[in-house]
Amino acid sequence: MVMQQYLLTYTGVVFALYLHHIIRAIEVPLDPNIQNELPQPPTITKQSVKDYIVDPRDNIFIDCEAKGNPIPTFSWTRNGKFFNVAKDPKVSMQRRSGTLVIDFRGGGRPEDYEGEYQCSARNEYGTALSSKILLQVSRSPLWPKEHLDLVEIDEGSPLTLKCNPPPGLPPPVVFWMSSSMEPIHQDKRVSQGQNGDLYFSNVMLQDAQTDYSCNARFHFTHTIQQKNPYTLKIQTKNPHNETSFRNHTDMYSARGVMETTPSFMYPYGTSSNQIVLRGVDLLLECIASGVPAPDIMWHKKGGELPTDKTKLENFNKALRITNVSEEDSGEYFCLASNKMGSIRHTISVRVKAAPYWLDEPQNLILAPAEDGRLVCRANGNPKPTIQWLVNGEPIESAPPNPSREVAGDTIVFRDTQIGSSAVYQCNASNEHGYLLANAFVSVLDVPPRILAPRNQLIKVIQYNRTRLDCPFFGSPIPTLRWFKNGQGSALDGENYQRHENGSLEINMARKEDQGIYTCVATNILGKAENQVRLEIKDPTRIVRGPEDLIVKRGSLVRLDCRIKHDSTLKLTVTWLKDDTPLYIGNRMKKEDDGLIIYGVAEKDQGDYTCVASTELDKDSAKAFLTVLAVVSAPTNRMTALPKERPERPRDLELTDLAERSVRLTWIPGDDNNSPITDYVVQFEEDKFQPGLWHNHSRYPGSVNSAVLRLSPYVNYQFRVIAVNEVGSSLPSLPSERYHTIGASPEINPTGVQGAGTQKNNMEITWTPLNATQAYGPNLRYIVKWRQRESRESWSNETVRTTRHVVWNTPIYVPYEIKVQAENDFGRAPEPDVIIGYSGEDYPKAPPTDIRLKVINSTAISLQWSRVYPDTIQGQLKEYRAYFWRESSLLKNLWVSKKRQSVGFVGDRPRGIVSRLFPYSNYKLEMVVVNGRGDGPRSEIKEFTTPEGVPSVPRYFRIRQPNLETITLEWGHPEHPNGIITGYNLRYQAFNGTKTGRTLVETFSPNQTRFTLQRTDPISRYRFFLRARTQVGDGESIVEESPAPLNEAYTKNHVDIATQGWFIGLMCAIALLVLILLIVCFIKRSRGGKYPVREKVEVLDHEDHKVDDPSFDYSDEDNKEPPGSHTSLDGTIKQESDDSLVDYGEGGEGQFNEDGSFIGQYTVKKDKEETEGNESSEATSPVNAIYSLA
Repeated sequence: MVMQQYLLTYTGVVFALYLHHIIRAIEVPLDPNIQNELPQPPTITKQSVKDYIVDPRDNIFIDCEAKGNPIPTFSWTRNGKFFNVAKDPKVSMQRRSGTLVIDFRGGGRPEDYEGEYQCSARNEYGTALSSKILLQVSRSPLWPKEHLDLVEIDEGSPLTLKCNPPPGLPPPVVFWMSSSMEPIHQDKRVSQGQNGDLYFSNVMLQDAQTDYSCNARFHFTHTIQQKNPYTLKIQTKNPHNETSFRNHTDMYSARGVMETTPSFMYPYGTSSNQIVLRGVDLLLECIASGVPAPDIMWHKKGGELPTDKTKLENFNKALRITNVSEEDSGEYFCLASNKMGSIRHTISVRVKAAPYWLDEPQNLILAPAEDGRLVCRANGNPKPTIQWLVNGEPIESAPPNPSREVAGDTIVFRDTQIGSSAVYQCNASNEHGYLLANAFVSVLDVPPRILAPRNQLIKVIQYNRTRLDCPFFGSPIPTLRWFKNGQGSALDGENYQRHENGSLEINMARKEDQGIYTCVATNILGKAENQVRLEIKDPTRIVRGPEDLIVKRGSLVRLDCRIKHDSTLKLTVTWLKDDTPLYIGNRMKKEDDGLIIYGVAEKDQGDYTCVASTELDKDSAKAFLTVLAVVSAPTNRMTALPKERPERPRDLELTDLAERSVRLTWIPGDDNNSPITDYVVQFEEDKFQPGLWHNHSRYPGSVNSAVLRLSPYVNYQFRVIAVNEVGSSLPSLPSERYHTIGASPEINPTGVQGAGTQKNNMEITWTPLNATQAYGPNLRYIVKWRQRESRESWSNETVRTTRHVVWNTPIYVPYEIKVQAENDFGRAPEPDVIIGYSGEDYPKAPPTDIRLKVINSTAISLQWSRVYPDTIQGQLKEYRAYFWRESSLLKNLWVSKKRQSVGFVGDRPRGIVSRLFPYSNYKLEMVVVNGRGDGPRSEIKEFTTPEGVPSVPRYFRIRQPNLETITLEWGHPEHPNGIITGYNLRYQAFNGTKTGRTLVETFSPNQTRFTLQRTDPISRYRFFLRARTQVGDGESIVEESPAPLNEAYTKNHVDIATQGWFIGLMCAIALLVLILLIVCFIKRSRGGKYPVREKVEVLDHEDHKVDDPSFDYSDEDNKEPPGSHTSLDGTIKQESDDSLVDYGEGGEGQFNEDGSFIGQYTVKKDKEETEGNESSEATSPVNAIYSLA
């Protein structure tokens, strides 16, 4: 038993590994360049529907299009037999397509071409089949003539009026109207059944006030046929006044009508059966008679109705279950009840199913010797049978293939070889339908190719996850490895994760992950590689964001937003208010680190968000600004009251209802002390953009009623907004809805364009009509096109989207295009004709007779012969020259061979190629460029640029080892542009703004070092170095010698002495001294003496008044003494021999015992006055300052 379990486990593992191996098939990329190069069996890309009903008035188009390489050829069968298209002059196939065109312009009966059609597309690698297309011609038979007798019936009895419409193809839409084309009112008593009959649960006297006619509308002809009307004669027992019956509490008893229990008019009996196919809608119907009219309720036996896909229709008489599945099988019953009783009918529902896919076979691309499989699994009820075909023939009768094995719904391929390509068909069918799928098997051997652009640059924020893509293709499937900086082992594990599609994922990008990554794809046929450069950027962060503020109206507000970001990325700072972009008006100023709002108003209140973003990331910070109103006390009774936004209007009313207009009336709200200037009327409709309000019109603030112009078929709802000088009110409550009747559109779509997206198509696009332009239900567009200046008839297609693609068009041909709007009420006026163009193909010819002439060392002139217009195959964009530097004329100089290009726009025969490197060998080729791309390349031209002047030296370093010498070193130019013949050095000394004379030194080509002996240890030197060739000198590189230490000190000292802040500080000190002086005089004026410890007495205020009546203290003592001057270091030098003793209080009293400097600022004049009046109680007032110390 253990051994058996081991064998089962081992067998399961081997089988799982085998399935994994054969499932991993090759996928061809969607790149059209690759797909056009590889051989490919046919694939059906477009075909008509299986049940194809056509309009007998139009030509018949049966679609069949396919792709493949080589381009497939097409053939048709009709009713299982070969259909020879060439033998019937009315039948043709479109160019490069298998689409059948049956043209009846010359006469003929469309009915003669009804039948079952099937298309085959084949090339040398296989044959693909379309589905079988049943072609039927639409029929609109006339209603059989019949005479309808007067229908006499007792009041209260049930009644069924038969419709029996003529059997059209497709079946007509049935509805009931009176002979005067008035719709029949329907409710739970009178309603139309799904079979088209009109059912009366009970007949009432008012039913005889009109007649009843059944109408049938046919889809293709858009015609309505009307049946002869029924006329009713109601027999009643009490033919009294109608109004008295209506006011009676029991209308039926008042008429003498007997109340009855319900009975079913449809379906009959107590039970019935119904079969429905999976995926369609199930419609169950119960119509009952009775007096009064019964109510209908639906239930499912043993469960609940599926609420998510259940809908009650026709006044609850019909139950619709959408998209039926097997779970919806079971018994449903309808319960009909009124006050007299109830009955029920049970409907047994069985769900069958046409075949549907579980696993649809997919195209299989294998390399030689690889394994694979095709799986075709389908389900249905009953279970479908599976049949395999190969190239359109049953696989049983196909030539034997040893590498192929059929096992029911699976075909297994082992050890496939070149030449085994084929198209396989899987047909799954049961009694309810069939499915047909094509899947080709293609065996390819292709060397590896990298599909990504060359040398990509990827930028990522530090510590973020990133992915380096390297999509690749090859057969056999290549193995892919990643390397970093061109060395080391393959990257995998830890911070790296490799994916099967070639991508390398870096879980957390760090600074050390920056570099060049190389992906290498390898199989047995070769290898391919590509490089990706990864740059790691610093994140964007708001280091100080705005904070919540509460401010008064009219004040200034600053919202901070200081940001730190990567300097190599462009930073964009935007502000949002209440999550919408902020308009920066005159009152606002946006700065690098914040936002300033001047004169804040109430409307500025709200959320402010600073958003800092780069191309890679963003950060945001939010704060709320609260604005407080400035409340001032009223000075009198006439003080103005505060103004606010108005209250919203109310009590909206619609009157004067008309087809295209309505009158809207509203009651204004309080204006809040600011007169209402405007009313804005908005509308909303619930068909196209429910919930979205649009501005309709604007009216002066003096009105409260307006007539609104309306569009047809819009379910309008209105609201009103009041506006004053402060702002807008809240919207009013919505009005009641008003639905305008429909009409045909009055305008056609705008912006109609026609342009090719591929070489064999033309995409027609337009701007659709909006909700107020549709004018009716089922808006659609009739697209018509034909080649310009051709006599062919218009092709047309009716679509509901905003685009239509015309396929199989010639290359770049002008088309006349018309797009007309249509709804169920009719068509818009005939549209204008627009000119569009089909798709472009690559140009077929290159420029010829290319002549070039060297202008100088960096530019050449080109001349060429124009190509013929028919070879452009599109709109000529430019002639483009590709050129690359093949080598330099200097030995051992590496050059980049990167291809560059220059375009010459328009149809011109000459141009100039510039930005070339001198002294180099170049190659050049030209192409023609249209909207599709480049055409074939011309022959390669070679040319040589002459010698030029060199670029600047790579580096220029200046060192100063001591005060006597300066050492200079430099590198050779990065681009010599010729043979270097030497270097020229110009230099000059300078000290501030003074400069010395210019000296020149000349060096040999190999000398890159020079030592200069300084003659002046204080001055600095400025150097100009340039390289030269035989052509001349190149551009100079300029450097300066470093500043000596003593010079730096002197410069800094002088700068400080003359700085504004230093001068301001000195002024502040002088002002402080003046204030202290004033304080001293105020104290003295009050009398008394200072304490003994202050060492000085205050001068008598009266003496000063006598000696100096103006009490004017001049600043003569602070002036610069005569004969002094300012030195370069900012110090004051005195030329007189006056000592500070002359300015003190006495020669022996300059310093106190505690070291304080008492009298250094005392004026000499004061000293003399004091000595002349020794009886005075006070000394100089300046001394009083120091007595306070």
